Amino acid sequence: MSDHTRPNQKLSRRPDQKFKLSVQAGNVQDVAGVQAEPSLSAGQTGRVVEFTTPRSKIIQEADAAIRDDLAHSPRALAAYTALATDPEALACWDMANYITMRKLGYNDHGRVHSFITGAASLAITELLLEGGVRPDIMDSGVGDADDVYLAVILGTMLHDIGNQIHRASHEQHGVALALPILDRIMGPLYADPFKRAKVRSFILGSINCHDLNPPPLTLEGGITAVADGTDITKGRGRKAFSLGSVDIHSISALAVDEVVIERGRHVPVLISVTMNNSGGIFQVEEILAPKVIRTPMRRYVELRAATRPEGEEQILSRVRLDGDHFVMDLENGQQVAVEVDDTRKRAQEAVVAAMQTGVERR
Repeated sequence: MSDHTRPNQKLSRRPDQKFKLSVQAGNVQDVAGVQAEPSLSAGQTGRVVEFTTPRSKIIQEADAAIRDDLAHSPRALAAYTALATDPEALACWDMANYITMRKLGYNDHGRVHSFITGAASLAITELLLEGGVRPDIMDSGVGDADDVYLAVILGTMLHDIGNQIHRASHEQHGVALALPILDRIMGPLYADPFKRAKVRSFILGSINCHDLNPPPLTLEGGITAVADGTDITKGRGRKAFSLGSVDIHSISALAVDEVVIERGRHVPVLISVTMNNSGGIFQVEEILAPKVIRTPMRRYVELRAATRPEGEEQILSRVRLDGDHFVMDLENGQQVAVEVDDTRKRAQEAVVAAMQTGVERR
């Protein structure tokens, strides 16, 4: 098996930062073992090497960041602790990832994404509260800051579980799937069912609106949406890329090295994106920016993107059109072909399909 390079994706923070997700170049190799293969002659051995993104390390670092942020929010910390080890939640994350990555070729939507976005959401929430912003749970009189943290962490970490049913309408599927998990976790934490139901409504709203379909109406929903949009580094995109999903999404994801969430100068939250290639601007423009602009977070977030000082990396060396496919020569010597996204062709096919509705086929 030939060696492949994998990113080392880390959650780390300086004292003046609330959240930092960076991807550093290098080989991350887990050696599964060395064994003799039956097809090899005596004296020869075959190496069995497994190359993986360090999932457990990322989750461990995100978990530490989350627990640190919730140290003074006992109810939210108890809810997070229960969620992080809940068998149903773990299964939901794994199956959501299976459908999105294995069946659709999308980026990670499983455990790693949930923990990373959970950490990001708490960093954003803390900055808002420090800046004097009152999220809707507090503004409506439903609860206090502890309740806000609880709603944000549960809503953010469960936002993508609906993908296990299908990507289409995954937001609504997620609401239904989250209900029993939330009731099991929140039951022991809220003696008053009236308050519990009200806080739960904010969580369900965050899940339902995280992909802006429809756009969120509450600040808690906006936090979840923006946190979701910050997970755009190449650590997330490389797996989909290695599985054969080569498109503008996976390529542009490889161009994002770092996302930092910190205190802004003129607004509570500053999100800074560092790119190794200007192609990463697609991730910022298409994924992150709409989740800032189309949510109640718009007034409170400043978004910046820049290429790193040492210059740009080259991801593609050549692209050419061959029939209805783009053939791309990658810097690692790999060659891939991707069908052209022809919107006119798809529109014509849709018209033909509509005209054939009700026609019996044998």
